Amino acid sequence: MTGAPEPGRAGIVDAHHHLWVRARHPQSWIDPVTMAAIDADFEPADLAPLARAAGVTATVVVQSIPSVAETVDLLGIAAEDTVIRGVVGWVDLTADDVAERLDRLRSARGGERLVGIRHLVQSETDPAYLDRPDVRRGIAAVGAAGLVFDLLVRQHQLPMAARLTRDLPEVSFVLDHLAKPAIGRPEMAQWSRGLRSLAASPNTTAKLSGLVTEVPGSAWTPGDLRPAVEDALDAFGPDRLMFGSDWPVCLLASSYQRWVDTVAELLDGQDAADQASVWGATARRAYGLETS
Repeated sequence: MTGAPEPGRAGIVDAHHHLWVRARHPQSWIDPVTMAAIDADFEPADLAPLARAAGVTATVVVQSIPSVAETVDLLGIAAEDTVIRGVVGWVDLTADDVAERLDRLRSARGGERLVGIRHLVQSETDPAYLDRPDVRRGIAAVGAAGLVFDLLVRQHQLPMAARLTRDLPEVSFVLDHLAKPAIGRPEMAQWSRGLRSLAASPNTTAKLSGLVTEVPGSAWTPGDLRPAVEDALDAFGPDRLMFGSDWPVCLLASSYQRWVDTVAELLDGQDAADQASVWGATARRAYGLETS
């Protein structure tokens, strides 16, 4: 299943991808040995033909390093690009002036495309990081600015994330990569419980993204991913799930088109309206892409 998009899959929103030019923004997290497939620069011109072939007509680009300068550059790129409709950037959540920093981003070129903020919580060693008053104050400021907060957490951090979403009901949250479930391992049961606890907060949505790189080994099939996707569909419902490619990180385990086709296969049992939610409607609503 490649080439032109099938009816019903046109107009896809890719709610999660990255861009980087390492001379401007070094990506120190990329191991040139184990991550050779993405040890390169990735720019809009690299993504455009892949997105077009898959039927993607709008995207959200997401920060990859904790850098305001990177966010400013992504906003500038979005200002010139007809497909990138939103930017999820970064600010220091612990700063005393988060609101003012967000205002400065919005006043930058392309600032109207800022739709959310993300912090690399998955790398934080403090098991109560999202419980900290200074962090929560920053996240509350993100919500007060009308922006989404993207949750990049691992499955053991789901209880902490669930507490956050319950305690800040006025903030809209989007869970990235379904919290990176331990696919095919016994820990999946713990992940499922944590996911359902988070999904109990109505102010949360989640991305079907970043799953292929969580499968042990290099080979995977759609069947390997089905339990995680079915759990997510049951916990959130299609109207709170959105498609994301996680390109170019997905290239460690999949081509762009293969991931699109895999999601289509995993959604095959859903009705047309529910599939339309995952392919675009949820992302447009969650990130306000119609007006961004």
